[in-house]
Amino acid sequence: MTRYVIVSFISGILFGGMDALINANPHAERLYEVYKPISKTTVNAPAGIIIDLAYGFAMAGIFLLLYRSLPGGGGLLKGMSFALLVWFFRVVMGVASEWMILNVPVGALAYTLLTGLGEMLVLGVLYGLTLRRAV
Repeated sequence: MTRYVIVSFISGILFGGMDALINANPHAERLYEVYKPISKTTVNAPAGIIIDLAYGFAMAGIFLLLYRSLPGGGGLLKGMSFALLVWFFRVVMGVASEWMILNVPVGALAYTLLTGLGEMLVLGVLYGLTLRRAV
């Protein structure tokens, strides 16, 4: 249980840090200008931190729940399998929906797909190397 809490906390911090790096760099700001008319002008940092920590706990818990059913013989492969699964449901489906209903440049959608994949792989590898489901 202690390991779960520590890894969840670390993954929540990683989640927030990676989101900040991915979304607040000059390249992303140029790509995401299309969202400017509907974007907030300020960010509620305390709420964002709490949300990212909650995501960390939720994702680590879901990884443990799915551990035995994930493909791969070892933790690393299971972590990467989990990352691809989460990437599909979190990022790919969101990008596909945006592509269908919004007029968003393909470059912005591709950036979201690629950075989302990287983010999920980092978290999946963390979970795979540090969390194990008790038999």
